[in-house]
Amino acid sequence: MARSGDARMKAERKTMDDDELVWEKVRSEAGPELPLFSVRFDFMRHPTSAKTFKRLVLESVDWVNVVAVTRDGLVVTVEQYRFGSGEIGTEPAAGIVSPGEPHLAAAKRELLEETGYGNGDWRYLGSVQPNPAIHDNLCHHWLADGVVRLSEPSLDEGEAIRVRLMTPQELREAVAAGRIRHTLALSALSRVFQLWEPSHPAVAG
Repeated sequence: MARSGDARMKAERKTMDDDELVWEKVRSEAGPELPLFSVRFDFMRHPTSAKTFKRLVLESVDWVNVVAVTRDGLVVTVEQYRFGSGEIGTEPAAGIVSPGEPHLAAAKRELLEETGYGNGDWRYLGSVQPNPAIHDNLCHHWLADGVVRLSEPSLDEGEAIRVRLMTPQELREAVAAGRIRHTLALSALSRVFQLWEPSHPAVAG
């Protein structure tokens, strides 16, 4: 246990305060620009009424989420301000797959860039559809077991990220307390850890 604590203290020595993560909203205005998506409108005929409806599709490259675990059994997470929720979120390292890039390569790149961790044994956990109602892409989940700190994070100028190492128990407590609520983060983490105790009698029994 002391070994895990020493590793965490060393990795988190250069940390950031909350006020270094929170972004201030200066103003808001409507606009057509969507940096992460291409907008497509499909006109679809209703299967029974034959009435045509205009439907929105947001085209996007695939995404990746990386559940990274150190040799000491600590989970590598990142904390950053999320503009949609207006809150600091805790989640695994994640990002987009560049056009033509294999999603494993994207997962390794994002983990190293956001956290400075790498190496380890990599295993594909599968993919999910982020929101098939309007999105056409997949989010690929990867497990990186036995990762080590290789470098300092290499962040884009538009990123402010704090690395946090958590024990599996701390992870479960954060989920129970509602501090981890990102759907894709929970989807990836739940493929590796039991995050919730069964609450329904039929399930628990």
